[in-house]
Formats: sequence, C-alpha cells, structure tokens
Amino acid sequence: MITISSLLFFIGAAVLLILVPGPDLIFAVTQGLTSGKKAGVMTAIGLSLGNVIHTLAAALGLSLILKTSAFAFTLFKILAAGYLLYLAYMSFKHRKDPIEWKQGKNQSGVQLLLKGFMMNVLNPKVALFFLTFLPQFVNYSYGSEALQLIMLGVIFLVLSGLIFGLLAYFAGAFSEQLLSKPSFGIWSQTAGSTIFAALGIKLLFTKM
Repeated sequence: MITISSLLFFIGAAVLLILVPGPDLIFAVTQGLTSGKKAGVMTAIGLSLGNVIHTLAAALGLSLILKTSAFAFTLFKILAAGYLLYLAYMSFKHRKDPIEWKQGKNQSGVQLLLKGFMMNVLNPKVALFFLTFLPQFVNYSYGSEALQLIMLGVIFLVLSGLIFGLLAYFAGAFSEQLLSKPSFGIWSQTAGSTIFAALGIKLLFTKM
C-alpha cells in the first residue's frame, strides 16, 4: 500500500493546493461573507462531497488505463504531465491577479449544499485535476490501485472540507482581509505553481 512518507507528502501537497485561491475556495468563503457562517460551511460540505464522484471516476479511469496497455499508460503520463505543467504556468502567470468577490443572494443550507456539490461535480477542471494529482501517490508495485486512489480521494475530501469549512466559518473575521492582500495571492499562486510543476515532472518518470 501507500508508504507513510508518500502519505505525508500527499497531505502536505493537498493542503497547499487546497489553499490556492480557486473557484471552490472563493465560492465557499464568499458565501460565508454574504450569507453567514452556516451558509459558508454548508457550501464547503457540498463542494467537498463532489470530490466523491471525481475520486471514483479517477479510480475507474486509471484502472482501465493500466489494464489496457503500456502504450496507453505512457500516453496518459504525457498528457497528464502536460496538463499539470499547464496549471503551473497559469498559476504563475496569474499570481498577481486580484481576487474578485461576487455577492450572492441568500439561500437555504440545503440549496447551498446542492449548489456546491453540483458546482464541483460539473467542473471538468476538477475531474482532470483528480485524474492527474491522485495517481502521483499510488504504489503501483503493491496493492489495488483503485483502492489506493479511493483512500487518497477520501483524505483529500476530508482535508478540503475542513479547510473550506474553517475559512468560510471565519470569513467575516479575517478571510476577506487576508484574501484581499496581493501578497497572499502571489504567495499562494506561486506555491501552487511550484507544486504543479513538480508533480508534472514526477509523473513523467513514473513507471507502470
């Protein structure tokens, strides 16, 4: 199964990437600011639960690729690494872009949960991210790849739920000021760019 060192590296990388300001994080925090703590937390839960679908899709997709052929796996590596390097470039390119806050009308907790869930599930970028990020930490020489991916996906789901939920809950107190600071955006986007690039390069040297 997954080694302790790989698991710790995965948790560290996941936390940093979750903290990179993106549509999901911005949406959860904005709901906390505009509709209250409960609304922010419900939105965060919905966004995190959407990762269940992406985890299962990644587990099934990678399993099919591995069972197809070595050529298919090599092609997957090249395309996935290219996507990760593209994310690295885009994160670095937009590191100085200001974060825009969008006001939204008040909605019930269930509506926000469902909206967060659908927003996450229907985002093709999230699906691609899971298919390229999770396999980096799979031990291909031992155990079921699909089971390892599901375990990693559950850990990512819990981490994203906790981080999104906490930031949304305390949004009124500090998140708006923090995310509005250019230095925070530059730091987080640069960190994300570095991680994406490192994972892309690592993937190219991954063996089946």
